[in-house]
Amino acid sequence: MTTMEALTSDPGELKRAFAAFPSGVAALSARVHGDPTVMIVSSFAVGISADPPLVSFAVQHTSTTWPALSRAQAIGVSVLGQEHSGKARQLASPGKQGRFAGLGTAEAASGAIFLEGAPVWLECTIEHTYPAGDHDIIVLRVLAMMADDERNPLVWHRRTFKTLAD
Repeated sequence: MTTMEALTSDPGELKRAFAAFPSGVAALSARVHGDPTVMIVSSFAVGISADPPLVSFAVQHTSTTWPALSRAQAIGVSVLGQEHSGKARQLASPGKQGRFAGLGTAEAASGAIFLEGAPVWLECTIEHTYPAGDHDIIVLRVLAMMADDERNPLVWHRRTFKTLAD
């Protein structure tokens, strides 16, 4: 029989437990004051609401990218696909230089930026922000979308990027 352990005060142990839950990975990107800006999230959730169409993600209060990205007119959400597996850590790297190197992108008139090869693109605006401990939960309204059924998503599981198997 498996027994529950008391909640630990060790944040590493809590993160290890949370990492056992596989999740999709999304790149949130836009042109902000002329600069392409991107943030990678594994807390992205779809299906929050269909009417109006809403999605969400969580961002740490310590993020240095979100304050800039939150000022964008619109944000492009690209669900990372299998072909992004070699570039996902590059996209998430600290510093702004070189994050998009070697990646094809498309840009909407709104400034939302999308990664080529993504199975899903969503053009979004910020609808709500809710405090949640050391994070904020950001709810985005979907304005436009594209889905490519021929592409498979990248998955984040146990602190590693993985691909789906049939």
